Amino acid sequence: MLTPKYPRPDTAPPPATTTPTVHTPTPIEPAPAPVVPAAPASHRPVVQLTPGSALTLAAGGGAVVLVVGAVLVSLLLAVAVTGVSVAVVAVVLRLLVNDLHKGR
Repeated sequence: MLTPKYPRPDTAPPPATTTPTVHTPTPIEPAPAPVVPAAPASHRPVVQLTPGSALTLAAGGGAVVLVVGAVLVSLLLAVAVTGVSVAVVAVVLRLLVNDLHKGR
């Protein structure tokens, strides 16, 4: 099933030539230039931006940038607040452990 199938070789012997053949070179002609096919016509509608639609697109892009920026800043602020609270807890725990070791 997965073995390749090769064509069978011809079993007839090649014809015997009694006279030597002389090959005369033929002049080489340059190949014709390839024909480039024309680009197929697109059936999609062409989008044309009017000044109003360009302004709407710019405003929408600006709104997206502002929203993404606000989200990133809030994430950074959340990480900063978490870091500060962990630092405060570490200081309080250190003070409590020192008080326990002093026997107060």
